[in-house]
Amino acid sequence: MRRSHVTTVSLLAALALAACTNAKDVLEPSAIAPQSTQSVAGGGTTPPATAAQPAATAQPSATPAPATAPTVPSAKSASAIARTRLQVAPIVGASVEAATPLTAELQTRAKQRGITLAGSTDQTATHVLKGYFSTMSEGKDTTVIYVWDVYDPSGNRLHRINGQQKAPSADGAEGWAAVAPATMQSIADQTIDQFAAWLGGQAG
Repeated sequence: MRRSHVTTVSLLAALALAACTNAKDVLEPSAIAPQSTQSVAGGGTTPPATAAQPAATAQPSATPAPATAPTVPSAKSASAIARTRLQVAPIVGASVEAATPLTAELQTRAKQRGITLAGSTDQTATHVLKGYFSTMSEGKDTTVIYVWDVYDPSGNRLHRINGQQKAPSADGAEGWAAVAPATMQSIADQTIDQFAAWLGGQAG
């Protein structure tokens, strides 16, 4: 009787231990880990990576296009400037002291911009530039008002450049005596720059 009772108890204990080990195996994280790794791997992390690749490579291909566009008008304007022979007519309204630095700077600026100046007797001029000047003094400032008309060799007006330049009067003087050479040189630079820009627009 005792032996059968002991064996029965031992068998029950063995079954209880077996049941406990089976429960541990089910709750073990290592048993769930393979499924979670498969779901992460199978979730497809690579497709978003490959999908993002075309977006990165598509942008650089679009950047070179705008860089080539401005080269066409610049080449045309350069050729138009190279063909131009500009004749500057005598300045109207300015004193000799004011016109001297103006005409000298017109020659310098035209050379810098690649524009050839023609002499007063040159028959090959393609454009004639006529300037009209006046001054206006207000307080300590003197304003130079200028108008340039661009003509073709036949006398037809093609373009007009106008503007004004304000500068402080020198030693309280008025009129042309108050205008410094630097003011006239600045007007010459602006005139040639605007003329070159107009030529470029005509070529475009």
